[in-house]
Amino acid sequence: MKKSIVILTGGGPAPGMNTVVGSIAKTFISNGYRVIGLHGGYKGLFSKNPKYSELDFLMADSIFNRGGSYLIMSRYKPSPVDFEQNFNIEFFKENNIKLLVTIGGDDTASTANRVAKFLSEQDYPISNIHVPKTIDNDLPLPLARPTFGYESAKSEGARLATTVYEDARTSNNWFVVCAMGRSAGHLAFGIGSAAHYPMIVIPEMFNKTTITLDKIIKLAISSIVKRLTLGIEYGSVMISEGVFHELDERELKESGVIFSYDDHGHPELGKVSKAHIFNELLESKLRELGIKTKCRPVELGYELRCQPPVAYDLVYCTELGIAVHQLFDEGKTGCMVYIDNLGKVEPLFLKDIQDPKTGKIPPRLVSLESDRVQAVINNIMQYITEADYEAASEFLSNPAEYDFRKVLKWQ
Repeated sequence: MKKSIVILTGGGPAPGMNTVVGSIAKTFISNGYRVIGLHGGYKGLFSKNPKYSELDFLMADSIFNRGGSYLIMSRYKPSPVDFEQNFNIEFFKENNIKLLVTIGGDDTASTANRVAKFLSEQDYPISNIHVPKTIDNDLPLPLARPTFGYESAKSEGARLATTVYEDARTSNNWFVVCAMGRSAGHLAFGIGSAAHYPMIVIPEMFNKTTITLDKIIKLAISSIVKRLTLGIEYGSVMISEGVFHELDERELKESGVIFSYDDHGHPELGKVSKAHIFNELLESKLRELGIKTKCRPVELGYELRCQPPVAYDLVYCTELGIAVHQLFDEGKTGCMVYIDNLGKVEPLFLKDIQDPKTGKIPPRLVSLESDRVQAVINNIMQYITEADYEAASEFLSNPAEYDFRKVLKWQ
């Protein structure tokens, strides 16, 4: 029987999913393999009748530059009982599968290791190679290499954020924009920088103080008042949704947010409008201060995930797809595929980036010390400093309380 590989996609979509799948399929087909695309993520492996498609060259060629994911995704996480009672090992045997390729985040990668270990215990050893993706850019890849999908999501986010900023200028309003980013502020900071937002708030900024709703609102007002002193009545605030992860239980209750959680225990932030919450709090504080500035909320989330990949990701994801075959040919397994800036392919093993105590992959955070980040904070963002106290006193009785660096305890 012809040797086969199976590809599945887990978690949420990112631009370039189809590019990776199409490139893997084309490469393996040209090397004599049958390629099976599994629908429904891991759910298909624990079903008696898994839904799948055979990926031939024409199919791969028709999807490689499309947004979204041709292979239906899910966040399904199999339980120990699923492995004991529902695992469809016959699917692997009947299709002579030699390699399981998974595309997703760290949760998808961890489950791939569980599947490979289980199959080995059942005397059916296979290779498994993972392709890491997330628009959050928070996987700790070496040499600051981005995760695929990030550049495309940032590009689309910047386009939308620029349009919002133009609306603010046209109508003399302020907008409160929230961008995806579960634990790190890469996407929010990247979009905000590209669109020249006068205030960007990401969780990494609170490295010397706790995150509270009051401090976030004060940072927004700091920018609003600074611009008012310059005769500018419009602007936009970019806030990373990741700040919600650092709020304590009391703060969350005061925000009015009630979270549901996915199969991996992560709060489903996409179900609530963070921008609306921040906007309501900001407008309330502005009324209290007697500042007549109108604010509107905008959420940047699902709009960024399924757009067609930009050229950067088309090239990057093609390289990743080809690299899967290279690692498989070299006998590598239980690893993630990694390509450095010069195009060199290397296996990246989970054990090398996991926390030895928790087994979890720590997120890669925005480096506040980097010259690139400091350049934006010091030159593009606008906020109250000590030099602005006299001018700001026209709008605030206590300008020092809204001093950007003092709010963050940076001085």
